[in-house]
Amino acid sequence: MAYVLAALGGALGALARWGLTEVLPSPGGWPVATLLVNLTGCFLLGALLAGLATRSSEPSWARPFLGVGVLGGYTTYSAFAVEVVRLADGGALTLAVGYMLLSLVGGIAAVGLGAVAVRRAVR
Repeated sequence: MAYVLAALGGALGALARWGLTEVLPSPGGWPVATLLVNLTGCFLLGALLAGLATRSSEPSWARPFLGVGVLGGYTTYSAFAVEVVRLADGGALTLAVGYMLLSLVGGIAAVGLGAVAVRRAVR
């Protein structure tokens, strides 16, 4: 059943990501949609895991459906990697490095912020 939940959640998360990439522009080649998706996905993952940790018993569907499925389908390392290479190949090496650093450091910070936000809200 966990596989089915992860697959269904993944489809929903991927559709949400696709929707954002359709409506958000990429000014100057900056991949706004992917950056926004990955940072918000990291924040939500940190919040989800912190929220689940506060429960006495975790629902069996939560991690496969929400964590692996929805948020795994929503965030995208592959698009991030392709965009870094595309920027670098297009001669925008500084932009590529900046995007890479902002995505990695921002993602780690977003997970922490999501976890802290939920922990404070629970208190």
